[in-house]
Amino acid sequence: MYLVGLTGGIASGKSTVSAMLRELGCPVIDADLIARQVVQPHCPAYRLIVKHFGRDVLLESGEIDREKLGALIFTNPEKNRLLSTITHPEIQRAMIKQVLQHFVLGHRYVILDVPLLFETRRLTRFLKHTVVVYCDPDTQLSRLMERDSRSQDQAALRIAAQMPLEEKVALANHVIDNSGSQEDTYRQVLKLHSRLEDSLDFLLVRALVIATATGIGGLIFLLHWGNSFGLHDDR
Repeated sequence: MYLVGLTGGIASGKSTVSAMLRELGCPVIDADLIARQVVQPHCPAYRLIVKHFGRDVLLESGEIDREKLGALIFTNPEKNRLLSTITHPEIQRAMIKQVLQHFVLGHRYVILDVPLLFETRRLTRFLKHTVVVYCDPDTQLSRLMERDSRSQDQAALRIAAQMPLEEKVALANHVIDNSGSQEDTYRQVLKLHSRLEDSLDFLLVRALVIATATGIGGLIFLLHWGNSFGLHDDR
């Protein structure tokens, strides 16, 4: 099994493509969903956030107020780094756990849906393929205005705050152009899915697992797996 990174920009249609891949039977690990899960009140990251940021970042229900916390770190790089040191290890552990579960189930590849894939660069070295969901600037702007009921100026500011889609396209192995109809997007997703399913990139990992199961090369496999997912020193 190998890893495929999926990313895009605000209102580019990444969620649409992710849903299409799920319908085709592809396992998708959603980094945004995990990020919400690891800050629930029963989780270690929640307690650390309250300790360092105070109870002012909580809703009446006791859950994290994501908008208030987001506004706080947006203007304060130091607090942004602090939040990252609290949440990123928990997110990484949860993603590794899900990857291993899909590996055991015998999937050929797993999609990692990561909005800031190219901005943070934390995962790119572990990925065999990267996919960007693109749409042209006018379409992106109009979709965002309609989706979030924003003015043109507000929507333009949100888009400008992100890495331009053109830059992400230049970094990716595959591009899904979501500027047109859903039918056109689906045809591109089908083509990508077939290409990934036909790939033999998963055979190396399977061979290593077989070697481990028979007692040959077990140490090599464990070292390879640990290094690939950052289970050893993160230097």
